[in-house]
Amino acid sequence: MSGTDRYVSPLSERYASKEMQYIFSPDMKFRTWRKLWIALAETEKELGLSITDEQIEELKANAENINYDVAKEREKVCRHDVMSHVYAYGVQCPKAKGIIHLGATSCYVGDNTDIIVMNEALKLVKKKLVNVIAELAKFADTYKDQPTLAFTHFQPAQPTTVGKRATLWMQEFLMDLEDLEYVQSTLKLLGSKGTTGTQASFLELFDGDQETIDKIDPMIAEKMGFKNCYPVSGQTYSRKVDTRVLNVLAGIAASATKFSNDIRLLQHLKEVEEPFEKGQIGSSAMAYKRNPMRSERIASLSRYVITDALNPAITSSVQWFERTLDDSANKRLSIPEGFLAIDGILDLCMNVVDGLVVYPKVILKHMMAELPFMATENIMMDAVKAGGDRQELHERIRELSMIAGKHVKEEGRDNDLLDLIAADEMFHLTKEELEKTMDPSKYTGRASVQVDAFLKNVVNPVLEANKEALGMTAEINV
Repeated sequence: MSGTDRYVSPLSERYASKEMQYIFSPDMKFRTWRKLWIALAETEKELGLSITDEQIEELKANAENINYDVAKEREKVCRHDVMSHVYAYGVQCPKAKGIIHLGATSCYVGDNTDIIVMNEALKLVKKKLVNVIAELAKFADTYKDQPTLAFTHFQPAQPTTVGKRATLWMQEFLMDLEDLEYVQSTLKLLGSKGTTGTQASFLELFDGDQETIDKIDPMIAEKMGFKNCYPVSGQTYSRKVDTRVLNVLAGIAASATKFSNDIRLLQHLKEVEEPFEKGQIGSSAMAYKRNPMRSERIASLSRYVITDALNPAITSSVQWFERTLDDSANKRLSIPEGFLAIDGILDLCMNVVDGLVVYPKVILKHMMAELPFMATENIMMDAVKAGGDRQELHERIRELSMIAGKHVKEEGRDNDLLDLIAADEMFHLTKEELEKTMDPSKYTGRASVQVDAFLKNVVNPVLEANKEALGMTAEINV
């Protein structure tokens, strides 16, 4: 077969990094299974079962080289993935085959591995999320003083700065980081609790010694790099855990969508543009086009992740008693693909922010077209100082604003409000005096100060705490 005659997930072909793909690879999964079997055997030996150092060493010697061919052939016979790998491991470890998986159920390797894999995936997501925040911080600092029209309801509103707008994107990603760190800090292993969570098999193995059995889960957790295990369970860890994890991913996806949609709108205005490579084609028909392809892809993949979070939520709600198996096929799809998609999204975010192009002259042009309307309060105060009546001036400036607005909307003319005011004897202001009020920086309030404070007090401490993760760059495939 050529490899082009069957479906291949675009998440692995086009979007997700090699690092994230490895975390959800068969090698990662089955090597973790074997590490868990070693941890179980070591724990049982240390607690007094008749397991030898030679058996443990044999298990360790074959922990990495998975004999997939043997496992696949065995699964055709036994129709059980865990037992086929127990058998395959035993083929490589003839001295230890009798103690592999001793006292455990399938979920011992399956569920503990799922937690370990999600934990590793969250580490990578966190690293990329921190780098997105770091790139946005640089952007915000660079453009903190660049006035730009703000928008409410996508209608021109009181000016802000380009850097201040970037802090809005950053703040949402920081909230996602907080959620991620909290959920990750609560992850625990299932441990080894048996077929219904009662540890009945260990009562048999250890002759009813309760104190010894209490040591099993903590010892396994420590060997696998976790602080503890869930104190109670059925056969599986609560599927509520998967819900919490994918809700974190959905939150990141929502923030990424907000960011990417703003970039798409700004690119339409020609104020800000995502990276566009020299040979890149925007449209097959319209050669001049520069489509925001990366931002559109962020929005597209994010929509998938947001809806994907429904899968574990529904799954956790319909688990019967100590366990059912209607979770398994869904978990195999929803969790890996949610992580693969968010990985691609964060790479795109890093790529876009790193290469954002700002066009100050276009921004200024748009600003100056609207600024006379926004400067009316200042103009009115100047006219009062020149001897005018505040109430009469307010009404007159409202009337002139309506006339100028009509000129712009109905006749396609430039905004001539300043000319109208200068020509009106009520204001006693010349065109030159009015134009002095047209400095955009006078209307951005505390935007620049807010950026400095936000970076200093909120962002920089987070970046300092995660400085070992900084310095990533992202290449996108297509």
